[in-house]
Amino acid sequence: QLQLVESGGGLVHPGGSLRLSCAASGFTLDYYVIGWFRQAPGKERERVSCISSSVGFTYYADSVKGRFTISRDNAKNTVYLQMNSLKPEDTAVYYCAARSLYCSDNPRRYTYWGQGTQVTVSS
Repeated sequence: QLQLVESGGGLVHPGGSLRLSCAASGFTLDYYVIGWFRQAPGKERERVSCISSSVGFTYYADSVKGRFTISRDNAKNTVYLQMNSLKPEDTAVYYCAARSLYCSDNPRRYTYWGQGTQVTVSS
């Protein structure tokens, strides 16, 4: 069974940090582009970051640039999203998703999705 599983979410104070993990089972992430998306209540799902399958191309939304870092460890079949200097507006369910070829900001272009992990930033 092909599956993505996110972990690492939780409740954190403003200015705090979390590291999200996206682990794959049933397939190898090496050949896939991985995107991190988030969705807050009443809002559309938005892409926050993406990493290519090879050469290390990364993308960040303006809202998270300089605070979030995406990375991948192919040996562990896992992609990470390090989130620093968190703000209340970062509160959302975070999803990872996989697709082939290149990063896209359209969630419908992604083939595999995790179940999501809740991130809440609040004092």
